[in-house]
Amino acid sequence: MMDLGRLRALHAVAVHGSVGGAAAALGFTPSAVSQQIAKLERETRTVLLERQGRGVVLTDAARELAATARTVLGLVEQAEVRLEEQRGQAVGRLLVAAFATGARGLMPGVLAELRRRCPELDVRLLESDPYPAAELVARGEVDLALVQDWPSVPLPVQEGLSRLHLGTDPVDLVLPAGDELAALDAVQVERLCGQRWISVPPGNICHDWLVRTLREAGEEPDVLYQVGDFETQIALVAAGLGMAVVPRLGRGPLPAGVAARPVASQPSRRVFALWRAQASRRPAITEALAAMRDCWAAIEGAAVDEAAAVEEAAVDEV
Repeated sequence: MMDLGRLRALHAVAVHGSVGGAAAALGFTPSAVSQQIAKLERETRTVLLERQGRGVVLTDAARELAATARTVLGLVEQAEVRLEEQRGQAVGRLLVAAFATGARGLMPGVLAELRRRCPELDVRLLESDPYPAAELVARGEVDLALVQDWPSVPLPVQEGLSRLHLGTDPVDLVLPAGDELAALDAVQVERLCGQRWISVPPGNICHDWLVRTLREAGEEPDVLYQVGDFETQIALVAAGLGMAVVPRLGRGPLPAGVAARPVASQPSRRVFALWRAQASRRPAITEALAAMRDCWAAIEGAAVDEAAAVEEAAVDEV
């Protein structure tokens, strides 16, 4: 009988296209995944991976076996859900994917809360952009995903997935404090034209929003620096190299010489969770969603308190 863990490793390689990608999704090292595949090859007496350049490709036999593995893993998931329902406890493994600022700004609290509420639940976190994260959930590679999109750039969600809307994440214009726009209470979209931009690379929802917004204002944005990490973007702004649109979730204190101003159109990202509908009754899913709701409410409450404190300080200065 073929080992389920080895089938899972083969399926992950088929989904992610590489041993390294499979290892990141499974929470293993590339060496561990390679060992699992090698054992499966000996077990089946079949060559499953072939070298191609610096990487590997699946053989025809491996692709057939990976398709079977997907079916088997789906059945195993259904059985695990039923067992959890009968026990009424969140147990087993829960793999959660989250976009970068969500992983920084929301997930630490969620993971800590789940550890407190569900000590028998083995929760793993994988950082992933929303587009691939949604696909990972649909394919059964992760159990739950924290994703975001913009009203003008909605995230495609496949049939069979359920979602929970957590809230909205305001996005500010981050710019050098000496720039004339930093003196405004809010910046009109038209004033964004003619600027030098620092942005995440194409294919990311935030980049798509920036491009679409400026095109609607009649300009093709001049993106000089493509950087995936928002903290690095802020560092480039601090060096006077351009402007960026940066969400508030997961954003730390701004360095000296950098200011954040709202855009008059008040752009906000929608933040929500995705999971497979067939797993909706799984206690691990319901507990994770409850923890996400509670932690998001705490973040919103803290933001309201901070805004009130700033407004009170401004009144006192007057």
